[in-house]
Amino acid sequence: MINRITDLVLKFPKTVLIIILIITAFFTFQIYENARLETNLDKYKPADHPKFVASEEYEDLFGISDSIIVAVANNSSEYGIYNPETLKKIDKISRALEKLPEVARGDVKSLATVDNIKSSDFGLEVDPLYQKLPENEAEILQLKKEVETNKMINGRIVSKTGNSALIMAELKDEEIDRLKLYQKVKEIVEPYRGGSENIYIAGQPVVEGTLAHLMPQDMKKMIPIVIFVIILVLFLTLHSFKSTLLTVLVVLFSTIWAFGLMSYFEIPVYAVSTMIPVMLIALGVADGIHLLSHLNQEIKAQPDRDKLDLIKEMQQKLWKPVVMTSVTTAAGFLSLLTSDVLPIRYFGLFTAAGVMSAMFFSLIMIPAGLKVIGLPVLKLKNDKNKKADQKFFHGLSKFVREKRKVIVVLTIIITVMAVYGASKIWIDSSMLNKFSEDEEIVKADHFINNNFGGTTQLNLIFKAEENGVFKDPKYLKDIWKLQNQLEKRELIGTTYSLNDYLRRINKVMNENQEEFNQIPDSRELVAQYLLLYSMSGDPEDLDRLIDYDYRQLHVQISLKTDRSQEIKSIIAEIEDFAAHTSLDKFEVDFAGSAYTNMIFTGLILDGQILSLAISLIGVFFLLSLLFKSFTAGLIGVLPIAVTAAVNFGLMGGLGVSLNTTTALISSIAVGMGIDYAIHLLSRYQYYGIRGFSKVEAADKAINLSGRAITFNALVVIAGFMVLTFSKFPPNRELGWLVSNALFVSLVGTLTLVVALIDIIEPKFIFNRRKDDQK
Repeated sequence: MINRITDLVLKFPKTVLIIILIITAFFTFQIYENARLETNLDKYKPADHPKFVASEEYEDLFGISDSIIVAVANNSSEYGIYNPETLKKIDKISRALEKLPEVARGDVKSLATVDNIKSSDFGLEVDPLYQKLPENEAEILQLKKEVETNKMINGRIVSKTGNSALIMAELKDEEIDRLKLYQKVKEIVEPYRGGSENIYIAGQPVVEGTLAHLMPQDMKKMIPIVIFVIILVLFLTLHSFKSTLLTVLVVLFSTIWAFGLMSYFEIPVYAVSTMIPVMLIALGVADGIHLLSHLNQEIKAQPDRDKLDLIKEMQQKLWKPVVMTSVTTAAGFLSLLTSDVLPIRYFGLFTAAGVMSAMFFSLIMIPAGLKVIGLPVLKLKNDKNKKADQKFFHGLSKFVREKRKVIVVLTIIITVMAVYGASKIWIDSSMLNKFSEDEEIVKADHFINNNFGGTTQLNLIFKAEENGVFKDPKYLKDIWKLQNQLEKRELIGTTYSLNDYLRRINKVMNENQEEFNQIPDSRELVAQYLLLYSMSGDPEDLDRLIDYDYRQLHVQISLKTDRSQEIKSIIAEIEDFAAHTSLDKFEVDFAGSAYTNMIFTGLILDGQILSLAISLIGVFFLLSLLFKSFTAGLIGVLPIAVTAAVNFGLMGGLGVSLNTTTALISSIAVGMGIDYAIHLLSRYQYYGIRGFSKVEAADKAINLSGRAITFNALVVIAGFMVLTFSKFPPNRELGWLVSNALFVSLVGTLTLVVALIDIIEPKFIFNRRKDDQK
């Protein structure tokens, strides 16, 4: 069949190329028209997962939503932010944020909007801190006194030093473009920068918007450099501009087709989708290098042979390995369809589509291109250089065969060490760790964490079976003890619950005596205070902390970190505390972005581990089927498994966290491992079944396929090492981890595979068949 296809392509090469260009232009247009970036991380999470469903219900019940946080600092004034100019800026920024369509009505909290709970001759009063902006020193000092004596404001809205204040704008529960929102907030804030104030912008929406913006932007800058380096190394490797051009076009067109398909089906580009070009660069050059390296060898060996005969022979000898590597690689990526996370499924699906596109271009476009532009014009190496090449690969073959048992033992030792290192891996859901320390968002986060409760919110929910339970002081006091215990942790800033209202009301209703800054002792007084507040203040304030039946209570916990290790530790401490107090009768649950991000990261990693296992099993059976031997499956899958183990082992040993980016590196390890193994095994089998001895088969296989594999690895490693100079930490990690995976996969294929074949002498290679000797 391949002969008929090749004949057709070589008969109408220009027509074939024009059709490819038309389809590519169509997909390019789809990308231009329909491609959009998804910046809301909530859209990444499976909506039907039980924990996300529960979190969504709590968010609806208590009005939990992410907030944009603006911090205004003044370290120049004697009284910090307590001066007319700074207060005016806080007021204007607050009013401007209230007008944003993305911000929930009445949900901007700042000095300009926050209520102050006081007592009067008429009972409880809940009014704003001021009716008009303080202008003179007496009014400003009165405001300062009001804030410093109100623990619901001091340390939360205004720093305890009085040098900075927060403006918190809660978002509506709807689809919001986080990046556009961040840009709007920056436009609001920009006119007020300068003078004595420093202004910072932070919060989960800002982190998400910045992350969704910076990673693709950094990739836009880095990928062209990666491609340039790959082109340069390809040229130095293939010694031909024509071969280099065709190989690069395979990568470029397969990437356009993959993203074009996504855009055609109106699937948004998620942050993880930016990894698709990375994968296709690593995988797409492989087939072209193998095909053109073989062609170069034949041209050097038979320089006067007919052009069409050389192209046909290239196709005839290598189409099976090219198809096998592409199908098995695509199958490996399709295993990601088992993930609970939709963007990961799309990543696997469209990377597989890109891999199959690269196979199509390699087998169709490269022959057509060679017919149109001509064969590579090669400068024949002198005998000295040729012998040097042959000497190296012959020496490698001899070394591996002589040290085969040592190689197997060393591989076992390295794998055991890698597994131990992998046991040290820690999972990280932190979004902020994806930024460099000099990024504006990181500086803002550090400032707010150092001066206030923190930018990350963990929402704790206690659920009782009976109504009215959380009017009982016994339970409220245990919750207050929990709040105090949590606030002693270094990375917890503040906690906030119904208790804060009750303590404040109790104090002001008793002439502001500090001894009454506690939870009332009687259930009746608790109920009375809550009724008083409902009548005097905004009942929605309490609705955010307690449900109508007083059987579900919400505690806000402000964290100075978004790392999953710390969040898990806090959750464990809460559950342990509840189990040993009166709170043991209640269900303990959690909600909010910090919690769901932690769960989400876990789902990605669990799914990746599952898909990796499925990939390895799938590769084993596919190789076994293709070579009609379980031994082939085992020999082919071992270097891949070792590569994945070494990759994770290095991460654990070097303290690199397992996150949404680093977890996907194993996909490249599997993809490249399949490619290297199939090409080497196919070449081994080609010579083995023709009666060549172990030594001869090893020499020839390594000299041909081993050479192409080495060139392939060096080309892609050179390109990806460029990413280590990226400004974006995840891309730096991606660069060196991919390079490491490719290097280990290369070494494993050229040593372990050859050593195992030499030891086992598998029948699928050395079982000579007469019909294969022609």
